[in-house]
Amino acid sequence: MWRFLNKHRDLGLLLMRLGLGVMFLFHGVPKVLGGPERWYQLGLAMGYLGIDFLPHMWGIAAALAETLGALCLLFGIFMRPACLVLAFTMAVAATMHLGRGGGLQAASHAIELGIVFCGLLILGPGRYSFDRS
Repeated sequence: MWRFLNKHRDLGLLLMRLGLGVMFLFHGVPKVLGGPERWYQLGLAMGYLGIDFLPHMWGIAAALAETLGALCLLFGIFMRPACLVLAFTMAVAATMHLGRGGGLQAASHAIELGIVFCGLLILGPGRYSFDRS
């Protein structure tokens, strides 16, 4: 059984890419469509890193990172740069949750996804992608 699974490693990468891509579309698209007020609220998270200028810009950057990053995951194109940006976005999200006093329980989802994106950054998109980098 383990040989079979080892032989189909690229299928596992495809499953992860598709699953995470679809879920991040659910997160990112409403943020992009939320408009300037939503972008402003998102951008305030950078304040937990000591960056308190241009919150609208940071907010739309985060929304686009999630939305475009999701598309990169789905198609396996520019996946490594997308994973790098998504890992940073998750680091900001984790910092925000910790800064609000939510503790590890509140930040754990962002931390876990950041770890997954770092792993995918190393592994790459696999055979079943438009970009076999």
